[in-house]
Amino acid sequence: MEEYLKSADYIVKQLMYAEDAFSQWLGIEIDFISQGSCRLSFVVKDDMLNGFGICHGGVLYSFADSALAFASNSLGFQSFSIETHMSHVKKVALGDKLSAQATQKFVSERFGIYEVEIKNQHNDIVGLFKGTVYKSGKKW
Repeated sequence: MEEYLKSADYIVKQLMYAEDAFSQWLGIEIDFISQGSCRLSFVVKDDMLNGFGICHGGVLYSFADSALAFASNSLGFQSFSIETHMSHVKKVALGDKLSAQATQKFVSERFGIYEVEIKNQHNDIVGLFKGTVYKSGKKW
């Protein structure tokens, strides 16, 4: 198992994140990665705010989508989202440090279902995301 965890870490950090300009622009840090799950974090910057002075929903969606991608691809096969849904349950302000925990809920030969919970620095849930991925069968 130890060897595989290194492989999941390598897939996400060296093959995916290294080429993911948008996740890098967000300032995402990979705090933890393992088979089928990950935890990411980032801090909300002023260029991420909408006209109401709160974090744009698209930024939170993108953050959760990155967590989905990293968790699902950590299984060793190139996986792509085919359906996603997000609920924004609490506003997010400038300077908030957010974390996203992605957890695999179901996996088969070709599909996976994941849930992503986004929390702020006070451990309040600010967003809930669910995604289904298609596993292409192509190995990383």
